[in-house]
Amino acid sequence: MRYVQLRAFHNVAICGGFSRAAEQLCLTQPAISDQVRKLEEEYDVLLFNRHKKQVTLTNAGTKLLDITRRLFDNEQQAFEFLSESRALRSGTLRIVADSAHHLIHILARFRERYPGVRVTMRAGNTRTVVDSLYSYDADIGVLGDAPGGHDFETVELGGTPIVAFVARTHALAERRSFSFAELVDLPLVMREQGSKTRNKLEQAATRAGVTLIPAIEAEGREAVRELVGAGAGVGFVSAAEFGHDDRLIRIPIRDTADMTMDESLICLRERSRGKLVQAFLEIARQLAAGDAADGSVTRAATRARTISRSRNHQRIE
Repeated sequence: MRYVQLRAFHNVAICGGFSRAAEQLCLTQPAISDQVRKLEEEYDVLLFNRHKKQVTLTNAGTKLLDITRRLFDNEQQAFEFLSESRALRSGTLRIVADSAHHLIHILARFRERYPGVRVTMRAGNTRTVVDSLYSYDADIGVLGDAPGGHDFETVELGGTPIVAFVARTHALAERRSFSFAELVDLPLVMREQGSKTRNKLEQAATRAGVTLIPAIEAEGREAVRELVGAGAGVGFVSAAEFGHDDRLIRIPIRDTADMTMDESLICLRERSRGKLVQAFLEIARQLAAGDAADGSVTRAATRARTISRSRNHQRIE
């Protein structure tokens, strides 16, 4: 008895014919037929009834199929185990994010634990993140509005308030805080229309009875940062994304209870069992547990809580 003979028999049995088995194994039909014939002759047993090109299992064939199912299932499990272990030593994890700030602590721990894994990261808006996951161009995405439905596994990275910031040399740098009413007459440097940060800011201002009009409109947070750093006016960003820049001073905005920027980590549910994705999610959850034990609410980049999205109540923009 040889492995190739058992493999030929197994595939004929599960595929329902010699031609289909040959296609499955990328072999010729005569080669498959020859392997099965040799197995039957060697052990003097009939495994298939052959009648007018119809192939059915005999009693002996049915019993052997029960055995080969376990055999080849174990083989597949061994292959998957070895492949996944190799992935954790030398694989590549692809991330697309609307902001990398929320992943800093998770990435640091992941790299510490899996130094052989290559991580690639690129920037993208909400639509880019979702499209990249659907097209398998990314393994993990980070965005502000997590899509609902059953397609995605979602982990919340928490939320932080939107804050104002100015250049350290600006006349307003000594201010301890701003109200929305005080912002009206100031030179505002704001993100482009459609920015989540801008939308949140304008909605909160409207609820306070104030309309904010930008003096300068710039595309992207980095453009806003550079303009504000040059003294052009007051910019806005989530506290988690402010980072460290010696040129800038962060100034809180009063009455910002409804002005929180939330971020979520997502991956396709069908790919969530991949070894690299599982490892990344597990680290996020471990850091979340640590933050919960410490009572921390400020380290949003590592404050993760796995949630189940069963209703499509958020709209992707």
